[in-house]
Amino acid sequence: MSQAFPRQTFPRHGQAPAALLDALTAMKEGDADWRGGRVPLYVFGATREVAEIGRDAFNLFFTENALGAKRAFTSLARAEAEVIGMTLALFSAPEGATGTMTSGGTESIVLAVQAARNFARARRGDAAHRGNLVLPETAHPAFDKAAGLMDLEVRRVPLAASLRADPAAMEAAIDADTILLVGSVPCFPYGVVDPIPELSELALRHDVWLHVDACVGGYFAPFARDLGRDIPVFDFANPGVASLSADLHKFGFCPKPASTVFYRTAAHAAGQGFDLDVWPNGRFATSTLVGTRPGGGVAAAWAVLRFLGHDGYTRLAERLLAMADAYVAGIEAIPGMRMFGRPDLSIIAFGDPGRDMGAVAEGMARRGWVPGLVRRPAGLHMMMSLLHEPVRERYLADLAASAAEAPAVAGAAVNAVY
Repeated sequence: MSQAFPRQTFPRHGQAPAALLDALTAMKEGDADWRGGRVPLYVFGATREVAEIGRDAFNLFFTENALGAKRAFTSLARAEAEVIGMTLALFSAPEGATGTMTSGGTESIVLAVQAARNFARARRGDAAHRGNLVLPETAHPAFDKAAGLMDLEVRRVPLAASLRADPAAMEAAIDADTILLVGSVPCFPYGVVDPIPELSELALRHDVWLHVDACVGGYFAPFARDLGRDIPVFDFANPGVASLSADLHKFGFCPKPASTVFYRTAAHAAGQGFDLDVWPNGRFATSTLVGTRPGGGVAAAWAVLRFLGHDGYTRLAERLLAMADAYVAGIEAIPGMRMFGRPDLSIIAFGDPGRDMGAVAEGMARRGWVPGLVRRPAGLHMMMSLLHEPVRERYLADLAASAAEAPAVAGAAVNAVY
């Protein structure tokens, strides 16, 4: 997907810092008001104090490169090791488990798919085995991106009536070449958690790698479970889970870019990294797909995790769940509106099957909201953080008005690029 850019003249002379910052500030005036809760994804807010500690820690390591953590910036090596150590414990990882910080969910997923592919090839003694991935149709497109990079087959399987992964349907898609199963915590389209215990049993029965994509909910679901939410055990406590991804920069409330990927054993992790000795400089080894990594992301994650601790994350989860419940109740009080699935965390998807939801989305846009969209069935979508807490009544009022204006006919499929 290419884009044509207007030609610019490269500046001959430098400009004053104040003028440049003024220009950038002016450029931002046309951006959506994410601070005012008008954006349904991309940005995640907790409290001012959390944002400040993350920003300050990031800026303290603004220039350092985590690629050089072992040789030059040992402080970052220590910080990353402690982040992984703390979060392995959060996900019930057994002794011998390991993990890595990455730039985001897509990189975490690509690395997990590569590790699963290489693990399968090593066991088969076939370095060219292609293999296939079996995943519910709600699994993130990053799995297809990974498969495209590695020439793997993807088998997307229909969902159960609950809009969760259907273990029986997934089992029917498994064959001798299957190398990876996927479950989501939660899936992005509908905000529901897949039945990970059943998928774990399926993985063990067929001796296939199971990856849990908790990029969205990994740093939310454990605390929601502690608060009594009916969320299945989703982590390494399930013996069939081989790997798990979780984004720190979503509901870990850490500055971007920061994600994590974990493996049950060192043998599972062995196929993740890159270790090459092909050029004049000598051996080149990285555990991640990218080389240079911002040191600020590592330091900020270390600081935010320690600033909040289990108690802090639990308090935030309690507020988020109460907020999401209030949104759900308010939306379903609008005639014709209903949820698509019963949300487990703070992603919601909803619509009115008798109304043109594309027109509802246009009405919300006219009222200053960036509408999140889901296509099947046509509806609206929100991945909410505490940024959305103070604007709930305004959102619900505008949604009711937009729905009242929309034609009471079946709408065309709504599409979006995220």
